[in-house]
Amino acid sequence: MTTDPLIEIAGLQKAFGRHRVLRGIDLAIPAGSAIALYGPNGAGKTTLLRILATLSRPTGGSVRVAGVDIAANPEGIRQHLGLVGHAPLLYDDLSAAENLGFYARLYGLPAADARIADLLQRVGLYERRRDLVRTFSRGMVQRLAIARALLHDPAILLLDEPDTGLDPQAAERMTALLRELGGSARTILMTTHHLERGLDLADRVLILAGGRLVFDASAATLDAAGLRPLYDHYVGTGAA
Repeated sequence: MTTDPLIEIAGLQKAFGRHRVLRGIDLAIPAGSAIALYGPNGAGKTTLLRILATLSRPTGGSVRVAGVDIAANPEGIRQHLGLVGHAPLLYDDLSAAENLGFYARLYGLPAADARIADLLQRVGLYERRRDLVRTFSRGMVQRLAIARALLHDPAILLLDEPDTGLDPQAAERMTALLRELGGSARTILMTTHHLERGLDLADRVLILAGGRLVFDASAATLDAAGLRPLYDHYVGTGAA
């Protein structure tokens, strides 16, 4: 059994013109990890996830997934990735089941009806499967977006602030769902501003500030009360 990291990031840099967003990120992520990535707005969290998702090219450094450089085979790497970003990438005038059916065809999934029904059950939307997405609450849309990202059973799930705009009850349900969907077979990297929610999901905590990773620790060594002063020390009081 290999002990090589599933994701290897070395010297990663990203600049937009003269503005340097990522300033040399080094990170190794083993398979099955659940990581909470914290940082203030503008720290580079979304940029890092977009590079991992092959939606943006780095200015310098490298990213390897399962030993393959993402720049060399972005299409192949995307088969291992599921992304939930700020936009849910769902069609308002299609039903929940129709949305998943559309993406199943894009992924070339054969006989996808059973897979779609199973995912809708798991995200708690099976009874609403025929309803149009425009009738859904924000929390329901986020759960359907997670189902969309999981259709092709990716090894890596990238989540960019999936709790934004959710009320506390919807956010707690989403965290429980992500915990259930994770486990040893799936690697999760989630950006969030909510310290407690990230700790509830993660086994590892990272803080990104000024384009650099400034903190990396096991979540088992932390609680929200202990993480708050550390976060404030690295990024400033009240930034999360």
